[in-house]
Amino acid sequence: MLTKKLPPLQSFLSLVSRRGSHLARQQYDVIVVGGGHAGTEAAAAAARVGAETLLVSQKIQTIGALSCNPSLGGVGKGQLVKEVDALDGLCGRAGDWAGIHFSILNRRKGPAVWGPRAQLDRQRYREFIQSELLSTPRLTVLEGSVEELLVSEPNPEEPGHHIVTGIRLANGSHLISASSVVLTTGTFLSGSLFLGQSMSPGGRIGDAPSSAGLSQTLRERLGLRIGRLRTGTPPRIVKDSVDLSLAHVHPPDSHPTPFSFLNTHTRCKPEEQLPCYLTYTTPGVERVVRESLHLNCHIQQETKGPRYCPSIESRVLRFPGRQHQVWLEPEGVTSDLLYPQGLSMTMPPDVQLRLIREIPAMHRAEIHTPGYGVQYDFVCPTQLSPALQVKSTQGLFLAGQINGTTGYEEAAAQGLWAGVNAARWALSMPPVALSRTESYIGVLIDDLVSRGVTEPYRMFTSRAEFRTSLRPDNADLRLTLKGFEEVGCVSTLRYQEAVRVRDSLQDALAALQALSLSTHNWRKKFPDMRMSEAKSTLLTGMDVLQYNDVSFEMLASAFPECLLPHVEFSQRLKIEAVYRPHCNLQKKEIERIQKEENMSLPQDIDYLSLPVSLSQEVREILDRVRPSTLGAATRLQGITPAAIVHLLNYVRHTGQKERRTHRNQPDRKEREEELCARNAALPQ
Repeated sequence: MLTKKLPPLQSFLSLVSRRGSHLARQQYDVIVVGGGHAGTEAAAAAARVGAETLLVSQKIQTIGALSCNPSLGGVGKGQLVKEVDALDGLCGRAGDWAGIHFSILNRRKGPAVWGPRAQLDRQRYREFIQSELLSTPRLTVLEGSVEELLVSEPNPEEPGHHIVTGIRLANGSHLISASSVVLTTGTFLSGSLFLGQSMSPGGRIGDAPSSAGLSQTLRERLGLRIGRLRTGTPPRIVKDSVDLSLAHVHPPDSHPTPFSFLNTHTRCKPEEQLPCYLTYTTPGVERVVRESLHLNCHIQQETKGPRYCPSIESRVLRFPGRQHQVWLEPEGVTSDLLYPQGLSMTMPPDVQLRLIREIPAMHRAEIHTPGYGVQYDFVCPTQLSPALQVKSTQGLFLAGQINGTTGYEEAAAQGLWAGVNAARWALSMPPVALSRTESYIGVLIDDLVSRGVTEPYRMFTSRAEFRTSLRPDNADLRLTLKGFEEVGCVSTLRYQEAVRVRDSLQDALAALQALSLSTHNWRKKFPDMRMSEAKSTLLTGMDVLQYNDVSFEMLASAFPECLLPHVEFSQRLKIEAVYRPHCNLQKKEIERIQKEENMSLPQDIDYLSLPVSLSQEVREILDRVRPSTLGAATRLQGITPAAIVHLLNYVRHTGQKERRTHRNQPDRKEREEELCARNAALPQ
């Protein structure tokens, strides 16, 4: 997988269509608009499902480009990459090919919230994505700009007010028909670039702006609610102008962990990895920000920006007097640039240079490309179904930043799922959905379509109610089999590997469970194991593997006949043993909450004084929204899984108490009859 030879960029350019008139066909099952992370995953997924697919991108060279930071994964985001890979997506394998610095974030916490992450070589990543698209059957690539959607009267047998029938390209009347269209416009939908006091149309510096007609079609023709969001990117710094000796070296993991379940190693050898560097802002940075606010029109806008990746201007204004981290990250093996993560800014270029030189490691730094801000339109995602189809328009699907999200990983996950369902719509197959209980992709989509967004949405592990079950290590077992058997987006090769892994793990777990010894005998086998001498019960191999100081390799060396064949899965078995009790409890909670999802919540509950363990934030949300059912409460942003369990227990307990009280007390009619009988018995 990692030894294949990629074709040069010129080969990719020569094999795609430059103009609509050169297309071999004018009718497609699926058209995908946009060649970013959402668009490439959508196009590849639609083709894998079996749809004749056309990918339309404004600029062929930028298909698969890393527009902002040269990295993939992280806490919450790494889980999405693993799930996209489990469904045969592109970004995980591309990350393994292009990665130059691999690390697992959150290692001090449990494996359920580990965050696989990699710094990437921009050129390698783009080349891999383009190579994959080039070799994907049923997929055509076209360079062009989409002027508008073709819309007609809907199919009366399906819900919706319109049906999409294709696209019209800009600079002419060329029409291309399709049964479904996926829009993945990123920041290009009526995008505006901000640098200092200047503003120009566009979604990315160096690229032409998108047509205003597409946004107009969505707003006026389809009547969709459109909002406005903003984001930004930092300046790119010339590497040789930075004194890295004044920054803290952050080495990669000594053994890179691949994203893809198909890969056992990464392309970059451990010793070839590049370090990152950590430095901090100074009071001088804050001074420059405050002195230049009048020169910065982007920061003065009321449009919401990303809360969890804010500009340096926003950080200084929200948290004055603090030091802020700045990571200096390599952009590639041969690149002479550094990406200063944490220094997104939109002030004039000369002021940007003044600011970065206030940081000791960059006191002589030179800027290659200035940072800038972007504002763009997005469609309020509550207007979408869980299949990411616009409810009012048959055959129209949206994915990525057009739905109000931020980040490559969130875009890739939506793109894959929108592409799957667009293909299924075109091929007259029913839509498919992912539950919150089985994937982070399900959490992401459910959050978007049921709660909407007020600011750019990014994924965190804390958003998943059942994260001990939704671990990075088991995404293949959760999704690959379903992706092949029910969805149709997974190759036979990947499916067979997932089945092999599943069967091997089941055999290993059965072997562990069959090992049963007394605690005395276990201590004889492993004298250094910290096991209580007070225990005198029988313990299985699974029980013993839950101990922190016991590894599967230790057990395999003691019981080679039954365990040595499974040493390939040592880490997965250790994680499975540790989390199995938690997952069993969580499974019961899932079943219980699903069973009680339609339970009515009394509308007179005083949430602010409810005698249960709820945070003040949760109490205020419940008091303000007053959900009618438990299921509605679970979908409120800010409501934790623990809060739902406490609420469920309270309502069930009070309901049982009221029923008991009701059984023990006569109703009003009985009391009236009893009173009449007593009055009749009194002397007159």
